[in-house]
Amino acid sequence: MSDGTSPKATAAPAGLVTLNDQRTGKSIDLPVLDGSVGPSVIDIRKLYGQTGYFTYDPGYTSTGSCESKITFIDGDEGVLLYRGYAIEELAQQSDFMEVCYLLLEGELPNVQQKGAFEKNITYHTMLHEQLQYFLRGFRRDAHPMAVMVGIVGALSAFYHDSTDISDPKQRVIASHRLIAKIPTIAAMAFKYSTGQPFVYPRNNLSYAENFLHMVFATPCEDLKISRSVVRAMDRILILHADHEQNASTSTVRLAGSSGANPFACIAAGIASLWGPAHGGANEAVLNMLAEIGSKEHIPEFIKRAKDKDDPFRLMGFGHRVYKNYDPRAAVLRQSCHEVLEELGVHHEPLLDLAMELERIALEDEYFVNRKLFPNVDFYSGIILRAMGFPNEMFTVLFAVARTVGWIAQWKEMIEDPEQKIGRPRQLYTGYGKRPYVSMDKRN
Repeated sequence: MSDGTSPKATAAPAGLVTLNDQRTGKSIDLPVLDGSVGPSVIDIRKLYGQTGYFTYDPGYTSTGSCESKITFIDGDEGVLLYRGYAIEELAQQSDFMEVCYLLLEGELPNVQQKGAFEKNITYHTMLHEQLQYFLRGFRRDAHPMAVMVGIVGALSAFYHDSTDISDPKQRVIASHRLIAKIPTIAAMAFKYSTGQPFVYPRNNLSYAENFLHMVFATPCEDLKISRSVVRAMDRILILHADHEQNASTSTVRLAGSSGANPFACIAAGIASLWGPAHGGANEAVLNMLAEIGSKEHIPEFIKRAKDKDDPFRLMGFGHRVYKNYDPRAAVLRQSCHEVLEELGVHHEPLLDLAMELERIALEDEYFVNRKLFPNVDFYSGIILRAMGFPNEMFTVLFAVARTVGWIAQWKEMIEDPEQKIGRPRQLYTGYGKRPYVSMDKRN
């Protein structure tokens, strides 16, 4: 933990909550469990067996689906911790490979551990050459996320020696392969859509720089990437590496609970991330800016955003979890302005518009009072646009970053002795049993 204490081995009993059934007059005591930090939880695992009732919680917003030691969020205070370390400290002082090791292993690596981990990742970045034939089966205008889902899911057909989830060694190999190969697949999806030749990974580059090189380099000339751009890319990866039990992470855990191989589980996570309400948020920011059009139109759209009867919403402001400032946004805001300054793109109308919208929203009493601050999606979209990524690649970048979080969560779930196959219940409101009606008697 960040204060030097060790996390509890498991959630500790902290008392009981009594549930009174007004229908029958009976009562039941339910255990209350305390985690190391955060709210306590009511253990309802025996609720159905003892009462015949189960809970109704659409979206699982009040349901803890698992016990985890990986990521902690306090949305009211604007806190995000990876294994107890504040995201701000990691983004400022660490790098993505170190954060990957932390998420997977639970502790920051020493020099030897980090060196060995980076070597394992670096020498797994190439793809089986036959995967190129699979890639070429997609249409040129295929969305890069469709390509990602297909190719990542197909990895299990090429790497049979790392699909036995009961073998700890194979789990490690699969984890390293996924972290290493996802950027290569993402870069190939981008190159394929543009008609440019694929660029192979380079072992002498860092993880972030190697990815940028595979995306933007060509065989015709060397590509020099500025340190600020590489650092911004590294921070984007760190800030998006994990985010507790969100939709895509829950999808990975649910798929993994059936015993599916890790490549299939990560492909399922990518498919879930593709949704505009999840990973597509930063792309939606740029689409919104295009709709606003120019700085002169900002007051009109600000007015519309304040009108509860108007369907227009300012994308990239506020957050479902963070009721205060998104801690990731504070870090990325600095990188955003550094990148825009270094690349000299202030003259680009869309980015100029974004900076003006940020200024107005941070000063507007309506947004300040409601804590509708720019979030991580607002700044990441602007940075990626400035780097030269098209909008449809934004969610792909999210998948590259989030892969390590998905793997850490999948690995934790597989090694949890209390893990069961996911099987949510439902509140059925359809017909009861009724007799079959033959065709000649139907209206």
